[in-house]
Amino acid sequence: MFNRLALAAAMWLTATGMSVAAQDEAFPARPVRLVVPSSPGGGLDFTARVVGTRLATKWQQQVIVDNRAGAAGIIGTDIVAKATPGGYTLVLVSAEFTAMPFLYAKLPYGTADFAPITMLSISPMLLAAHPTVAIKTFKELLATAKEKPKQLTYASSGIGTTGHLAIMILQKMAGVELVHVPFKGAGAAVAGAVAGETQLVTTSTGAGVPFIKAGRLRAIAVTSAKRAAVLPDTPTVAESGVPGYEVNVWFALLAPAKTPKAIINKIHADVREVLKLPELLAQFNTASMEPGGMPPAEFENILKAETKRMQTVIKEAGIRLD
Repeated sequence: MFNRLALAAAMWLTATGMSVAAQDEAFPARPVRLVVPSSPGGGLDFTARVVGTRLATKWQQQVIVDNRAGAAGIIGTDIVAKATPGGYTLVLVSAEFTAMPFLYAKLPYGTADFAPITMLSISPMLLAAHPTVAIKTFKELLATAKEKPKQLTYASSGIGTTGHLAIMILQKMAGVELVHVPFKGAGAAVAGAVAGETQLVTTSTGAGVPFIKAGRLRAIAVTSAKRAAVLPDTPTVAESGVPGYEVNVWFALLAPAKTPKAIINKIHADVREVLKLPELLAQFNTASMEPGGMPPAEFENILKAETKRMQTVIKEAGIRLD
């Protein structure tokens, strides 16, 4: 009996020791997989690679950017929702993440399946017009839209994207109605506006500014709370007649739910550090992005607030994608 008890005690101590050792193992001890639920190219993929490269250097481990496009990002996001919560499989999501539960009747995951880490980058949307359009200011746009409801057309990168939702919010706050022309992606939307297929376009500053500088589009307003550094002479929507209006494009890092808090905090601290690197800031500046880095709890509050806002906007607009 004594021998059996001694053996059981030894086995328990061994198992406990292994468990403690595993918990104390410095993170990351092996490559980290960063799932990007979109195709290569574009802001989401750009951000993942710029940040991932710096994290790999800091961690002395590979950060593997895994592009899993399809079903409006649902496929890639679902992979991480069901991954082991150890910090070794993460996902980079865009602002549309907060709208997805209300655009689709059935998602294979919910917001509770993720642990927020932090926002990586943020940038304003740009509202621009074709040069032949008589409208030169946002105030003129509002006046025209009120005088001629459903006459002005605008391009976006698709139904349910940030560009589309930005105009839906604007319509609600300003009491106007525009005609939506969805395209398949930001590049196609900008190209459509440049070609004169629509009068207006909502897109990221990174995608629109080159055409503004080339004189192929005219900047009307930016959607952020303050003016964009790359377009200092372009006013915000808020200062041009719609107080309180603000919509931004952002990319953020999530982990599977139940990922240990210590690992979440470790990843956040390291991300915050690399977001201060001069070479990274230079790349972000070129893409008209500003770095994020807020603590997980603060980011979680932002997610909750944005999710609530998207629920209201989408419900009132009656938008469904399935």
